[in-house]
Amino acid sequence: MQLNLAEINAELGHNAEKIVEWALSLNKKAICTTNFRPFEAVILHMVTRIQPDTPVIWMDNGYNTEATYRFANEVSEQLKLNLQIYLPKRSRAHREAIDGQVPGLDDPRHAAFTEEVKLEPFARALRETAPEVWFTALRATDTAVRAQMEPVSINPDGLIKVAPLLHWSSKDLYQYLTAHNLPNNFDYVDPTKGEENRECGLHLSH
Repeated sequence: MQLNLAEINAELGHNAEKIVEWALSLNKKAICTTNFRPFEAVILHMVTRIQPDTPVIWMDNGYNTEATYRFANEVSEQLKLNLQIYLPKRSRAHREAIDGQVPGLDDPRHAAFTEEVKLEPFARALRETAPEVWFTALRATDTAVRAQMEPVSINPDGLIKVAPLLHWSSKDLYQYLTAHNLPNNFDYVDPTKGEENRECGLHLSH
């Protein structure tokens, strides 16, 4: 099936719920990735209210805050998520015993760290789940790279990437959480990014 991306983005690009409905109506195998950062309950609710058994993929890097782990548990129970957790091949304790603490952004080892704790687990998740549609909560305000993206795009490997919340503001997200009585989490840290507006690599390589 040939998709007219320009037409789809023009018609549905600013209607998150319609994009989700459209993408799931394709009847293709879908996944939704999450990192349980602030406002993540929005995309999880939006997708699973239509297709409750959608695999929710979490690359748990082992460096999340206690609040993030509690939030992940709370949202998973409330929404009855089909959560599938992908871990690095080495535990955090193992990695730190050999390589030390998280390398800084200017450390040449940082790229290898990101590959180990995020990119390799994601590549493994893609191989094992073999999705045709990928829902992601990325937003245009996150990074310069994401500001150039469209809500619906197709990766070089043919994977249909759907970012329903691309044009949403924090206020939009907050209002959705309130309307649907969903929890939130602000105590979140991503060691692969280091800085809030820095791209982690997931949306560069995929």
